[in-house]
Amino acid sequence: MKSNEKAVAEKLLQCNAVKLSPEHPFTWASGWKSPIYCDNRRVLSFPYVRDFIKSEMCNIIFESFPEADMLAGVATAGIAWGAMAADQLKLPYIYVRPKPKEHGLGNQIEGYYEPGQKVVVIEDLISTGKSSLQVVDVLRQANIEVVGMVSIFTYGFAVADKAFEASGVPYRSLTNYSNLIQLALEKGIISASVEPILLNWREDPANWTGV
Repeated sequence: MKSNEKAVAEKLLQCNAVKLSPEHPFTWASGWKSPIYCDNRRVLSFPYVRDFIKSEMCNIIFESFPEADMLAGVATAGIAWGAMAADQLKLPYIYVRPKPKEHGLGNQIEGYYEPGQKVVVIEDLISTGKSSLQVVDVLRQANIEVVGMVSIFTYGFAVADKAFEASGVPYRSLTNYSNLIQLALEKGIISASVEPILLNWREDPANWTGV
């Protein structure tokens, strides 16, 4: 586990943005049962944790995608993080709606941009990658070049890795599910007997039914 990935995982646990409950699993919108729930919006309410996450995000953008000349947040959870990172890096900023507005100008991409600009998409969380890559499609249709995506957290699903590879979009995440489980084990948040159950969930989340 890299020290910065561990530090981010620790901050998420510190402000209770991640909840682990294998005995009483959560139900996602997709209907999947999950032993984990990640709500990075909660981090916004903790100024020092928020500042740390923002700085880590900026570091990854600067190191991994130096060619970027604009950031694009994914509505709604990625909007705040994208705006903060763009402000610190002094880059132009836009955000992308799930669908075009039903009134006014009918925009799906909000903000000013020009065709050919190189953008990094900012997401709070990557699960299957489907909704994140829909944003990539919207940007590409506007002739914006997507050079990468950065998220705070990823579950590390194989289906997401394959989807990003197929789309030709490299992505980086500040931390991930494996790091979080390892840290939770170290801190005594979960027991050694629960660890394999949690790791097994990630292998086949659609069919996981709980402990």
